[in-house]
Amino acid sequence: MKSIDHNHPEFLFAPGWCVLVVAAAFAGCSPSPVGASKTEPLRVPVLVAKAELRDVPVEIRAVGNIQAYSAVAVRSQITGPIVSVHFEEGREVKAGDLLFTIDPRPFEAALSQARANVKRDEARLLSARLDFERTSNLFQMKIASQQDYDTVHAAFSAAQSTVIADDAAVTNALTSLSYTEIRSPMDARTGDLKVKAGNVVKAPDDVLVNLAQIHPIYAAFSVPERNLPAIQRRMREATLPVTAMISGVEKNPRGELTFVNNAVDMNTGTILLKAAFANDDNALWPGQFVQVSLALSNLVQATVVPAQAVQMGQNGEYVFVAKPDETVELRPVKSFITQDGMTVILGGVQPGESVVTDGQLRLTPGAKISVKPVDTFAAATNTAASLGNK
Repeated sequence: MKSIDHNHPEFLFAPGWCVLVVAAAFAGCSPSPVGASKTEPLRVPVLVAKAELRDVPVEIRAVGNIQAYSAVAVRSQITGPIVSVHFEEGREVKAGDLLFTIDPRPFEAALSQARANVKRDEARLLSARLDFERTSNLFQMKIASQQDYDTVHAAFSAAQSTVIADDAAVTNALTSLSYTEIRSPMDARTGDLKVKAGNVVKAPDDVLVNLAQIHPIYAAFSVPERNLPAIQRRMREATLPVTAMISGVEKNPRGELTFVNNAVDMNTGTILLKAAFANDDNALWPGQFVQVSLALSNLVQATVVPAQAVQMGQNGEYVFVAKPDETVELRPVKSFITQDGMTVILGGVQPGESVVTDGQLRLTPGAKISVKPVDTFAAATNTAASLGNK
């Protein structure tokens, strides 16, 4: 067999090798099979929401403590045994309702004694008056002496004073007798009963029951002193509404600011405020802690977006706007206030435009997106993440 010399010029021009080279060249330049296409970039699953126009109240929020509008510790003004209790503890009572009865018999006897003294001394006064009138006539006729006149005049004046003192004693006995009936000084709700019937109460040490007026009721809260000028300015213009936010109620109670303390707390730099609530449904209770919101003003037709749409970057705040061609655009914005999960933004987004609320971490300007419903977003995000890691 004849060996092939690769260095021989005939090798480069061998007909068989030419066919192979040309075939290889055509094979490299042949078109792609029908139906094949370039791989499309992976779309980023996101959630979006539309920017809206809303009237947004400018509010100050704080933690408030509910306080009774008025609180009274009921005590007895006399010492004696309680013979009857006329209410059920924990129930509401009206002003003037009878709460307790203390044994009235000693005070009834004292009143009878005082009235008897009045009758006796009124009789003595009558006798003294008649003596004075007779002696006065005799003195004018120069029959009675000056000493006789002075004596009966003094006796008559003393009898008058005695009757006046007796009347005061009757009044005092009536007052003491009235203390045997202890009545409610206001419309209120009773607390737990401290002393039950049969016990002897000592005036004024023993507390019988605590009363709390809860219609209306106060919410006390403190705000930073920097808010004081705005609060004072708005109070001169209108009544400031206050809302107490309570979980588990259908409608949050609404009241109005009624009290601003006369000094700023130097230890905390805050000032105490109080708002009054009608509390007709008893949603607020003394001692309860609630979130309160004091409305200072109202932003009319402000542009708002969900708070999670606003992101913070090196150059400040921004949002991703979802465009009709299913890409996103990064736009710088400036937020004003955030309330109830919505942020008021000043410029950068027009009402009706869609902003990305979730999925921003995988976005870049111009990236393709796939808008997902809320219930399928988590699954789509996990799938995209697993594909990106391969």
